[in-house]
Amino acid sequence: MNSTVSEIKIREKQQKDIAELRTLFLEVRQQTFVWIDTSVFTLLDFDKETEGEYILVALAKNKVVGFIAVWLTDNFIHHLYVDKNYHNLGIGSKLLDTIIDKIGLPVGLKCLEKNRTAMAFYTKRGFTEKVRGLSDNEVYIFLELWQ
Repeated sequence: MNSTVSEIKIREKQQKDIAELRTLFLEVRQQTFVWIDTSVFTLLDFDKETEGEYILVALAKNKVVGFIAVWLTDNFIHHLYVDKNYHNLGIGSKLLDTIIDKIGLPVGLKCLEKNRTAMAFYTKRGFTEKVRGLSDNEVYIFLELWQ
């Protein structure tokens, strides 16, 4: 690991990243969503879950360590994932800042209420709760950032 945020490169997803992105997406979901049955998750979920989305990747020494996927037409952040070995290095913030610089504000996203780490991150970044909903028996919170 031993990377600093200044050494992290952000760029658009390339075809050569797909295998690493699939693995990262699967592993982080399995580590994060411990309250549900993660045995149903597969490597190909990445392809289905991000189809048609604009994706930026974070690279540490040419290794994919994070990504953000966005529905551009709605400025909706659908996914933001960082390898657990690279948490607390500012990578999530760097991905978020880079996408906001590209698409502008406001941006919105949904976060599962039980995902306390992500909720704390988004709250710290200035996102505010707009509405709550239910999806697959899970409470989600729609958050927005306006400035």
